Amino acid sequence: MIKEMRTVDLNTTLIDGYIRLLENLSPSSKLDLISKLTLSVKLDITKRKRNFFKSYGALDSKQSADQIINEIRTSRTFTRQIEEF
Repeated sequence: MIKEMRTVDLNTTLIDGYIRLLENLSPSSKLDLISKLTLSVKLDITKRKRNFFKSYGALDSKQSADQIINEIRTSRTFTRQIEEF
Protein backbone atom coordinates (compact mmCIF):
# COMPACT_ATOMS: atom_id res chain seq x y z
CA MET A 1 0.00 0.00 0.00
CA ILE A 2 2.90 2.36 0.71
CA LYS A 3 4.32 1.69 -2.75
CA GLU A 4 0.90 2.45 -4.23
CA MET A 5 0.77 5.80 -2.42
CA ARG A 6 4.25 6.69 -3.65
CA THR A 7 3.22 5.94 -7.23
CA VAL A 8 0.11 8.13 -6.88
CA ASP A 9 2.19 10.92 -5.34
CA LEU A 10 4.75 10.66 -8.13
CA ASN A 11 2.03 10.72 -10.81
CA THR A 12 0.41 13.75 -9.20
CA THR A 13 3.75 15.53 -9.04
CA LEU A 14 4.43 14.76 -12.71
CA ILE A 15 0.99 15.95 -13.78
CA ASP A 16 1.34 19.16 -11.79
CA GLY A 17 4.73 19.76 -13.42
CA TYR A 18 3.25 19.29 -16.89
CA ILE A 19 0.39 21.68 -16.07
CA ARG A 20 2.84 24.39 -15.01
CA LEU A 21 4.84 23.77 -18.19
CA LEU A 22 1.74 23.99 -20.39
CA GLU A 23 0.25 27.10 -18.79
CA ASN A 24 2.00 29.33 -21.31
CA LEU A 25 0.62 27.56 -24.37
CA SER A 26 -2.02 29.26 -26.47
CA PRO A 27 -5.58 27.92 -26.29
CA SER A 28 -5.18 26.55 -29.81
CA SER A 29 -2.04 24.64 -28.85
CA LYS A 30 -3.73 23.30 -25.73
CA LEU A 31 -6.67 22.03 -27.80
CA ASP A 32 -4.25 20.41 -30.25
CA LEU A 33 -2.48 18.73 -27.34
CA ILE A 34 -5.80 17.48 -25.96
CA SER A 35 -6.67 16.05 -29.35
CA LYS A 36 -3.35 14.26 -29.65
CA LEU A 37 -3.55 12.89 -26.10
CA THR A 38 -7.09 11.63 -26.77
CA LEU A 39 -5.95 9.87 -29.94
CA SER A 40 -3.03 8.36 -28.05
CA VAL A 41 -5.35 6.96 -25.37
CA LYS A 42 -7.74 5.53 -27.97
CA LEU A 43 -4.87 3.85 -29.81
CA ASP A 44 -3.55 2.46 -26.54
CA ILE A 45 -6.96 0.98 -25.68
CA THR A 46 -7.25 -0.56 -29.16
CA LYS A 47 -3.76 -2.00 -28.90
CA ARG A 48 -4.47 -3.48 -25.47
CA LYS A 49 -7.66 -5.13 -26.70
CA ARG A 50 -5.84 -6.56 -29.71
CA ASN A 51 -3.02 -7.88 -27.52
CA PHE A 52 -5.55 -9.38 -25.11
CA PHE A 53 -7.21 -11.41 -27.84
CA LYS A 54 -3.83 -12.42 -29.31
CA SER A 55 -2.71 -13.74 -25.94
CA TYR A 56 -5.54 -16.25 -25.93
CA GLY A 57 -5.08 -17.34 -29.50
CA ALA A 58 -8.48 -16.09 -30.57
CA LEU A 59 -9.31 -17.21 -34.08
CA ASP A 60 -10.57 -14.52 -36.39
CA SER A 61 -12.28 -16.26 -39.27
CA LYS A 62 -15.32 -15.72 -41.43
CA GLN A 63 -15.90 -19.48 -41.53
CA SER A 64 -18.42 -21.08 -39.22
CA ALA A 65 -17.25 -23.48 -36.53
CA ASP A 66 -18.66 -26.41 -38.52
CA GLN A 67 -16.72 -25.36 -41.64
CA ILE A 68 -13.49 -25.07 -39.66
CA ILE A 69 -14.03 -28.49 -38.07
CA ASN A 70 -14.76 -30.04 -41.45
CA GLU A 71 -11.64 -28.44 -42.95
CA ILE A 72 -9.49 -29.82 -40.14
CA ARG A 73 -10.94 -33.30 -40.48
CA THR A 74 -10.54 -33.43 -44.26
CA SER A 75 -6.95 -32.19 -44.10
CA ARG A 76 -5.84 -35.01 -41.82
CA THR A 77 -3.52 -37.57 -43.30
CA PHE A 78 -2.72 -40.91 -41.80
CA THR A 79 0.67 -42.36 -42.57
CA ARG A 80 0.82 -44.92 -39.82
CA GLN A 81 1.85 -48.32 -41.02
CA ILE A 82 1.33 -51.42 -38.97
CA GLU A 83 4.37 -53.64 -39.00
CA GLU A 84 3.97 -57.37 -39.09
CA PHE A 85 5.74 -59.55 -36.54
